[in-house]
Amino acid sequence: MRVRVVVGVGAALLAALPAWAQDYPRPAVPDLDRLTQELFAEIQSDQVPYEDLYETLLQYYQTPLNLNTASREELRGLLLLSEKQITSLLDHRQRQGALLSLYELQTIEAFDLRTIYRAAPFVTAATPSPNASRGPLWQRIAHEENNALFLRYERVLQDRPGYAPPDTTRTGTPATRYLGSPDKLLVRYRVSHSKDFSLGFTAEKDAGEAFRWDPATRRYGADFYSAHLVLQERGRLKTLALGDYQLQFGQGLLLSSGLSVGKGAETITTLRRSSIGVRPYSSVLENTFFRGAAATVAVTSTVRATAFASRKRIDASVQPAQDSLADFSEFSSGLLLTGFHRTPTELANRQVLGETVLGGNLSYGSRRGDLQVGLTAVNTQFDKPLLRRDEPYNAFELRGRRNLALGAHYSYVWRNLLLFGETARSSSGGLGTVNGLLASLAPTVDAAVLYRRYDRNFHTLYGNALSENSRNINENGLYLGLKVRPAARWEVSAYYDRFRFPWLRYQVGAPSAGHDWLLRLTFSPTKTSLLYAQLRQRIKAYDADTLRPVPLPVPTRRRSVLVLYDASPTPALSLRTRVQGTEYQEEGRPARRGYVLAQDVTVQPLRRLRLSARYALFDTDDYDTRQYVFEQDVLYAFSVPALSGQGTRAYLLAQYDLNRHLTLWARYATTHYRHQNTIGSGLEEIEGATRSEVKAQLRYRF
Repeated sequence: MRVRVVVGVGAALLAALPAWAQDYPRPAVPDLDRLTQELFAEIQSDQVPYEDLYETLLQYYQTPLNLNTASREELRGLLLLSEKQITSLLDHRQRQGALLSLYELQTIEAFDLRTIYRAAPFVTAATPSPNASRGPLWQRIAHEENNALFLRYERVLQDRPGYAPPDTTRTGTPATRYLGSPDKLLVRYRVSHSKDFSLGFTAEKDAGEAFRWDPATRRYGADFYSAHLVLQERGRLKTLALGDYQLQFGQGLLLSSGLSVGKGAETITTLRRSSIGVRPYSSVLENTFFRGAAATVAVTSTVRATAFASRKRIDASVQPAQDSLADFSEFSSGLLLTGFHRTPTELANRQVLGETVLGGNLSYGSRRGDLQVGLTAVNTQFDKPLLRRDEPYNAFELRGRRNLALGAHYSYVWRNLLLFGETARSSSGGLGTVNGLLASLAPTVDAAVLYRRYDRNFHTLYGNALSENSRNINENGLYLGLKVRPAARWEVSAYYDRFRFPWLRYQVGAPSAGHDWLLRLTFSPTKTSLLYAQLRQRIKAYDADTLRPVPLPVPTRRRSVLVLYDASPTPALSLRTRVQGTEYQEEGRPARRGYVLAQDVTVQPLRRLRLSARYALFDTDDYDTRQYVFEQDVLYAFSVPALSGQGTRAYLLAQYDLNRHLTLWARYATTHYRHQNTIGSGLEEIEGATRSEVKAQLRYRF
């Protein structure tokens, strides 16, 4: 009876909403551009973790989350569903059984078409099937459809001093040059199946890095390698990871080496984190992962234990000790996170610091999934002590060879409320805590509150909880978020974040405070179009550029406005118009401004061919008013250039399916500056007013 009823409902929905079936198919490639803008909003910064966002979303796209088996924590990790929607889905599963189709989501309370459209590329409603029924692991790998090899090539076309032949300076000393070619190369292979296995490796050489085999200096051809094997759902053994992996527990205060969105136009669902545990790592960021082994075991049906061990070498600036009485011969003055090894100096800092990380997590989750509590321990050991530069703002930074951090996290769902938080203490005695509340005040109103406090001597090397700082240290803050849907197709989202820094920071020579707020109005005229306008303001203190002997922090205000219209007049044509501007003002100085106007066109003239293009005009007074505009790129890559000065930016991206196995991407982008004779500086300086890049990628599906 249940099958006949659901099938009947689905048929009725399809008959009543034929446009939904046509306008909301699972796309060949998810529109990450549009989704990124919805999650991150307009964040004028180069610190946004786009790489992690892409990796997470593409992992979900290639191995969709099964809505019939996913836990509450796994559904939270998707970042696209509200707590009320998750609860409604779990209740529906308990009452009606497994979903027969994604169309059935329309019958579940709290699910709207926009949410279904956003989530559709990353979820499925598959019938659970035991992995053992598919044969041995090697057979499942051999027959897995999600099995592909990627080859990528990139290059800037203009000449730059860093790639010129060796030369000498006026004093006769050798001029600094990059050791390698201007070509950037990437090889990536991955085969995976949801809730079963993931196997992959990555090799990358950045532009300027040499391709060289020299085991004495730990160089084995490409500059960076990564590989992993992850097995899942083997009885009590829930996850086993060998090689490179990531960890996320609680609110990310101690372990959040995966995706973290933070403040954006999605003011509610991205605020809380999920304890998704061990994840495979296949990105090219060279510092946000663990290397070794990790395992999660089900102690009982409600208790899980995770243990992990990691050993790798990382980049650092190592110097000899000046004091002959010191108990160490050399020390590290700081960790280097760029991942570039192009010059002799960068190469000398490559993998000079040994890092060992041991730890674990013990968590309890109730059978209904409404309560989860856990304990986390992370012990980090370096083979050389850390000793920051002797500057006042570094007075409370991590020093020595070891850091032990212990923490506890919780989450509890009660009716339409979600309480969550995490508190931790590092070996320095510093405390960090983040606690929040999400509430569905009405069917069309959601609210969020989050309080955070990170002591000036709180140290966490792999944590990334919500903060205004780039790290969870020296900060107190209160975040208030709101989302209202006053009428069909309309949505208003807003947040206000007040923060304070009790101690000094880099370029801020005294305790300071500030605030950040955002307001976005969104209208969906049709199922395939989107219009929104957004205002954002952030006030933050920086040292004034004066001759005073004592630093004087003054408020600096950044205001930004964004208007975007996205429409698909036909299934083969998509248009996107974007206007954004920024006003930057330091106290006592005139305001400076910058803007960009961009027009995007995506067309699919042939079934196998897809073309995307952009033409943009930008005009900024200086680098402080630079504009970041997300661009479409080849699969698994992203482009967010900083546009500064006056000029134009254009690109053309082509995707062509040669056959069912081979897909080719080709991209050409160029930036032309007005009133400039050179672009960039130092080893990256270009003579002329144009900078052009080419990129090509080939995917072979086995």
